[in-house]
Amino acid sequence: MDFISRRLFLRSSLAAAALSPLLLRASPACATPAAKLQFGPATPFTFDGLIERAKKLAAAAYAEPYRPAPDVVKRIDYEVHGKIKFKSDNALFADGPGVYPATFFHLGQFFQKSVKMHALEGGQAREILYSPSYFDMPADSIARKLPKDSGFAGFRLHEAKTRSDWKSQDWTAFLGASYLRTIGSLGQYGLSARGVTVNTTVAGTPEEFPDFTEFYLGPALTAKDPVHIYALLDGPSISGAFHFATTRSTGVLMDVECALFPRKDIAQLGVAPLTSMFWFAEYNRPDRLDWRPEVHDSDGLVLWNGAGERIVRPLNSPSRVITSSFVDKSPKGFGLMQRDRNVENYLDGVNYDLRPSLWVEPLADFGEGSVTLIEIPTDDEIHDNIVAFWTPKAKVTAGSALRYRYKMYWQGDHPFPADNIATVTATRIGRGGEPGKPRPKGVTKFVVEFSGKLFESLTKTDKLTADVSTSRGKISLNFVEPVPRTKRHRVQFDLTVTGTEPVELRMFLKKNGKQTVSETWLYQFEPRA
Repeated sequence: MDFISRRLFLRSSLAAAALSPLLLRASPACATPAAKLQFGPATPFTFDGLIERAKKLAAAAYAEPYRPAPDVVKRIDYEVHGKIKFKSDNALFADGPGVYPATFFHLGQFFQKSVKMHALEGGQAREILYSPSYFDMPADSIARKLPKDSGFAGFRLHEAKTRSDWKSQDWTAFLGASYLRTIGSLGQYGLSARGVTVNTTVAGTPEEFPDFTEFYLGPALTAKDPVHIYALLDGPSISGAFHFATTRSTGVLMDVECALFPRKDIAQLGVAPLTSMFWFAEYNRPDRLDWRPEVHDSDGLVLWNGAGERIVRPLNSPSRVITSSFVDKSPKGFGLMQRDRNVENYLDGVNYDLRPSLWVEPLADFGEGSVTLIEIPTDDEIHDNIVAFWTPKAKVTAGSALRYRYKMYWQGDHPFPADNIATVTATRIGRGGEPGKPRPKGVTKFVVEFSGKLFESLTKTDKLTADVSTSRGKISLNFVEPVPRTKRHRVQFDLTVTGTEPVELRMFLKKNGKQTVSETWLYQFEPRA
């Protein structure tokens, strides 16, 4: 299966797994009495021990995770799987220690690999043994033919059990390969994160999707404590151990520590990868493509590089797969953000205005490398077509070891806003030239809006200018002006260019010709034929 179709398949798999915003948070109360969870024997557990297991895995030949009764699992399609519901009364931590109960996903056509689940308490781990009795399912469900050791597909954390609605309200889910999602601070699932990516856009090399094969869940004893999620990762080219200290705060915060052990040389390793969907926004919406003004889970890649520069790169759905690299050293952070929170710009009822932004902050120096952005063509909103991750500069070789620590902020806005500079709020594109005059061919007008407290402090003698540069073509009609009846300013400029190769644009505001007073706006423009 090629790179694009594999990625689209995964996106469809997650949707079919009831991870959609409408289904993931709507599990009904159980219809039959819960069967108490059954556990295996207790064994000592430490994160260091899990790391050592990952290291030993990498030194051995890769063995694919267990796939129980493949002929049966393949028949658990979207409709059949939708009728299989975990009995929430039987959730892990529902009665014992822990504020946030955990329930489990059943295997199905789109996630056929068994994932082992363990409960942690007092430094001991006990495997949660699968049983069909944990689930409500029709008497004639094909899932009843699975063997007793089938295992689970993934899990999700529910809201605090002190809430009367905790059984139907969840806030974090791990399901499919090494994917995870949370509802952020606005209560809506959207983009995803992953453990790692492997060879996502390496020519002639198929992308790999390593799996979280085992999970170990440690309870949060108070609402302010983290849920400790440990995961063992394995794939054809890499093994690893992860610790997600996951806190239900203003949104969801995850302190992540991982140890990675390549069993093969890896041409392109993605660390702290983010995956999202962008179809169109106000600046690239083709005529009559769709009735809605905008459709996207995220609308921009935001960077805060090691030099302190803050960069915004609006996303695209390009005509072909495009990979962009932003070379850096010791970055302060990066993320896929949903900045447009105006419900009037979406209007379709699936709450794109509430989708979380996800920011990655290194807690230990990432060193030299680059933030890689991959944009994939899409013609619908059901496909994840945006990927962003950190790529280390040093070659990733078999037998090596890598350690990373970072924090993920699943929130509505940037966790570290820059109040002293203007921020990009909108990008618009139209025909170039001047009103009332014939519009010249091959000329495109760009309008970029900025907002911020900066504009409130300007004096009558202060002058704003836009520093605009382009990789090719000519810039003209460049000026800055206030947006009438708002507190925003906008930059306008025309780009004259020939050919269809992408153009890299860069722009930022300067005050009185000297001081940089805004984020840096980057845009990759594809001229029309």
